[in-house]
Amino acid sequence: MKKYLPSIWDYLLIVASSLIQAISLRLFFIPANLASGGVSGISQLINHFTGWPIGLMVFIGNVPLFLLGWRFLGGFKFAMRTAVAIVTYSLFTDLLLKIPAFVDYSQVLINDLRGDVFLNSLYGAIVSGVGYGLVYRARGTSGGSDILARILNNWRGISMTQSYLMVDTAVILSAGFVFGWKAALYAMIALYISGLVAETVLEGGGTVRTAMIVTANPEEVSRYVIDEMERGVTWLEGRGAYTGSSRPVLYCVVSRAEVATLKAVVHEKDPEAFMVIGVAHEALGEGFKPLKDR
Repeated sequence: MKKYLPSIWDYLLIVASSLIQAISLRLFFIPANLASGGVSGISQLINHFTGWPIGLMVFIGNVPLFLLGWRFLGGFKFAMRTAVAIVTYSLFTDLLLKIPAFVDYSQVLINDLRGDVFLNSLYGAIVSGVGYGLVYRARGTSGGSDILARILNNWRGISMTQSYLMVDTAVILSAGFVFGWKAALYAMIALYISGLVAETVLEGGGTVRTAMIVTANPEEVSRYVIDEMERGVTWLEGRGAYTGSSRPVLYCVVSRAEVATLKAVVHEKDPEAFMVIGVAHEALGEGFKPLKDR
């Protein structure tokens, strides 16, 4: 049973992600005429002209993309997780309107935010970003432009970021002719913010700092970092290209709050030291978050 628990948890995350994305679409994007990009955005445009259910249009639009993904991306896990995401998102998008409590609450919220495109785009971006982050944590896809972006990445070598931008921008610009360019601008902003939120949910908000230090007193610096700051230090062998001399390079990872302390210590031990501070999205292992499979 234990070996199936991770997979069960993944599918629960995918279902939760679909519900959150559907709520975001219904509460914020649709009332403000903000195209959400991808198949959902195209479905909004079709609904605007025909009145056909958005959830049904999302499902129909995802079928050919799913088949393309099956052909070019392959894999049973990809197919199953993507199918669950597409089906549940499509169902939630339409079924939410059948729940009286949701309809009543959404009407209150819609009236409260009526005419405020900025707040609708902001709230919609945050909520949908959480949904996207959850499906990525489950190692799944949300269907639509997600599948197309991965295909373009594998087939043409176009980066995932560029692929997403190309697909979603095309949809949002098309929606601009229908919903207006003000709405299109806010939709682009929402797209960017939702990406940031998704990254935070996926990787966690615990950004840390990496430090590479070239010093004449590596023993003193590393001993202080280990004993007083209780952080690990790795010695790397470095060689100056100009001088040709060999010298150890200290590498360590610290929290943002510890950067000032580290700078002061290095300056105290060796005012002539050379130091580079970098940003890491996440640190896993001893002294930081435990290393897990997700």
